[in-house]
Amino acid sequence: MLRFAETADLIAATSGKLTKVKIVADYFRSLTPEQAAVAAIFLSGRPFAECEQATLQVGGSLVWQVIAQLSGKSERHLTELYRRHGDVGAVAAAALPSHPKGVLSLADVQNAFREMAAARGPEPKAHILRQMLDRATPLEAKYIVKIITGDLRIGLKENLVEEAIGQAFDQPLAQVQRANMLLGDIGETLRLAAAGKLADARLRLFHPMDFMLASPVDSAEEALSYFEDAAIEDKYDGIRAHVHIGGGEARLFSRNRDEITGSFPELLLILGSLRCDAILDGEIVAWSSQQASAVTGSPLLEPKRAAAEQTPAEQISAIGRALPFSTLQRRLGRKKVSDKLVREIPVAYLVFDLLFANGELLLDRPLRERGEILDKLLAAPRREPARPRPGQATMAFAEADEPDPGRIIRASVASASSSADVERLFAAARNRGNEGLMIKDLNSPYMPGRRGKSWLKMKRELATLDVVVTAVEYGHGKRIGVLSDYTFAVWDEDRLVNIGKAYSGLTDAEITEMTKWFLAHKTSEQGLRLEVQPKIVIEVAFNNMMRSTRHESGYALRFPRIVRLRPDKPAEEADTLATVKAIFARQHGT
Repeated sequence: MLRFAETADLIAATSGKLTKVKIVADYFRSLTPEQAAVAAIFLSGRPFAECEQATLQVGGSLVWQVIAQLSGKSERHLTELYRRHGDVGAVAAAALPSHPKGVLSLADVQNAFREMAAARGPEPKAHILRQMLDRATPLEAKYIVKIITGDLRIGLKENLVEEAIGQAFDQPLAQVQRANMLLGDIGETLRLAAAGKLADARLRLFHPMDFMLASPVDSAEEALSYFEDAAIEDKYDGIRAHVHIGGGEARLFSRNRDEITGSFPELLLILGSLRCDAILDGEIVAWSSQQASAVTGSPLLEPKRAAAEQTPAEQISAIGRALPFSTLQRRLGRKKVSDKLVREIPVAYLVFDLLFANGELLLDRPLRERGEILDKLLAAPRREPARPRPGQATMAFAEADEPDPGRIIRASVASASSSADVERLFAAARNRGNEGLMIKDLNSPYMPGRRGKSWLKMKRELATLDVVVTAVEYGHGKRIGVLSDYTFAVWDEDRLVNIGKAYSGLTDAEITEMTKWFLAHKTSEQGLRLEVQPKIVIEVAFNNMMRSTRHESGYALRFPRIVRLRPDKPAEEADTLATVKAIFARQHGT
């Protein structure tokens, strides 16, 4: 483990990409394939391979507590170290004793991570962490903590680790990348590369993979400048999900590779009834059905009609409409969903892409062809769903009490020949309560984890608010030592109530200048957080608003960003809770 930490420090001190890759490649060659496989996972900034469902469930406060116990340092001293270094790993290196009580190998650390993932409750996890850090040198402790907190920050993304694997074992980079994409396991990819067997990598159903990403565009003109042959879809405000289907079983995975099947049990039967093994890409949304009576006894499957025949509005209006994300939020993060909640918040899966079907990986096929195969798959007769696997969520409704069933709906597609057409479709999407548009190149392959110009997203902020800054926090990374995270509030009659937090939008110069003001006007200090005199007004933009118990206002903003400082506006003239409620009501059509 010490060599790993020394290598990581060397990588962090190196600016050139090619040099970083060479350092990692030389390091891999010096290890056995098993050791190098573990190192590859750690250098990707994770304790486990991406395809694994194991998580440490160890928060920063627990790590901070263990460092304090082992170091004997005061809270004040540790806080000063954090302000100086900007991450908890560096605090561990600076605070922990320099004489460890043992020797750690890569396998030791991996085993400790597995024990922590299996442990239940904070105390057993803290005990395992204490034992591991007690055996670690300060440098080893630094990188153990960085991996635990997901904050490696040595300028080494996974794509550079892939390059290093190719270089270390003289394998084509494209083969390394494809194997890692199929397996979701950089360690196993390294093992195959070391054995010269990258071609043996096969897609494994029920192991999550990366999603294709979209790049933002500001205007219709910009969107149409990248390609001419475009498919245009509504951009829904739900959660992106891959669905893996095999043997009558279906499982759902989110963008961060978490399995979310248990949160949406009503989708399982309809998804599992599709006749072939497949991987779908789509969006889960809260759904309001306008024609619930049209569904009799089974969930609805909606095949796509030709794009030229209908606009997205015409296609969706016959089925229902997506509801705001704030409605869906009550369904998220639950291992088991009650029958009552399923009735109250029905959902739909709007599917827009197909990655795998009938034993064939479709990633290299153009979007147009993938769409045609998807249409046939959705329109085909369905099979009887298999029995749920042990532990799988099931529905247990009496026939007379059955809720509105989960739906799988082919996302409607439109075409546009001019920027005016795109703007018209954008306005229609917003009128339906959706975020905006997705504009996709019909000739594009599916590129997992890549954000290019083949998929574009066009959306605009729902609104802006003038708010008062009530608290600030120190940043990390390049923002070490400056107050860059702003908590802000609106007026509820004569008192301020917090409604959100933002950390992006201001320039470095503005942040530096405001740090001086906040330090001079703090009213209290709790570690890295300072409460400040409520005099600074900022304008914030946001994409959505939801009800929330986290903030005293009862609301929270989704994706807030700072538009500008408002030195021209006194705090007394900031927006009010009444304005917030009006925006929320308008968003929900009430």
